[in-house]
Amino acid sequence: MSGEGESRDGVALTNLDQALFDGAGAVKRDLVDYLDAVADRIVPQLTGRPLSVVRVRPGQPPFMQKNLPRYTPDWVRRVSIWAEASRREIAYGLCDDRRTLLWFANQRAVEYHPTLATVDEPTRPTHLVLDLDPPSEGGFAAGVGTALLVRQALADAGLAGAVKTSGAKGVHVFVPVVPGPDAEQLAAATRALAARTERLDPALATTAFIREDRGGKVFVDPTRAGGATVVSVYSPRLRPGVPVSFPVPWDDLESVTPADFTIRTVADLVADRDPWAELMPAPQQLPAELVEEGRAIPVPRVQAMHEGRRRARARHAAAD
Repeated sequence: MSGEGESRDGVALTNLDQALFDGAGAVKRDLVDYLDAVADRIVPQLTGRPLSVVRVRPGQPPFMQKNLPRYTPDWVRRVSIWAEASRREIAYGLCDDRRTLLWFANQRAVEYHPTLATVDEPTRPTHLVLDLDPPSEGGFAAGVGTALLVRQALADAGLAGAVKTSGAKGVHVFVPVVPGPDAEQLAAATRALAARTERLDPALATTAFIREDRGGKVFVDPTRAGGATVVSVYSPRLRPGVPVSFPVPWDDLESVTPADFTIRTVADLVADRDPWAELMPAPQQLPAELVEEGRAIPVPRVQAMHEGRRRARARHAAAD
């Protein structure tokens, strides 16, 4: 079949034999075929959630696209959201079906980053998420060790979560919550759980928002709340070999590597089952004491901004 043209579900697919990106070891057809094969698994995770994608064009650096391009077909659902940072309306796509997924794939959208809240309840995230970011030298094993600390912190709070590889070197822990809490409450609870995780093993885990303060430890990111996005389960990543963010049973976490799950291996692993749905606990009530505990912890970005200014003033004073 020619790489120059093909159609699926009414979507014209082009340049399918072009290399996907440097180091991918894959062509565009491999991306399209993978996403088509897992459409029944990934679309439910994206449906109704404003979507950002990471695209890569030949000869250009990758870029994150939030605003749909002008040439987007009318049948792609979208929602306009005011962006305070850029002071403008952004038209986000909603990937609610296979046809839309194929259109994004043809746009060379490799990564899929949905919001934690749906378009129907934009101020009420459906999950609490702890994003664990190991230092480059610590690698995935350090992230796994920290994920097990998160599991302990959750258990101590009467909660349970599901875990997935990020597809890069990190790990994501998702805790589904009963509808009700707003973004502020979930953000506070996330800060509290991150702080509790750090206390369980401060030699391994840190909540230091400023990178230079982390001391080679795993960053337990307490900011994935509100309008934040997290790469979707089953999404490919723009990394050598095109790994995929994939769910792992807690007991297997120490025996896998991110490279086990790629666009070449995952379709078979989910052909007749949905491990993310199987591993995800039922939605849970957010403990009020966790929210109150988190409210006493400064918001990391604000704290980092003030600290950055303080350090700048100190440097100027030392220079004088």
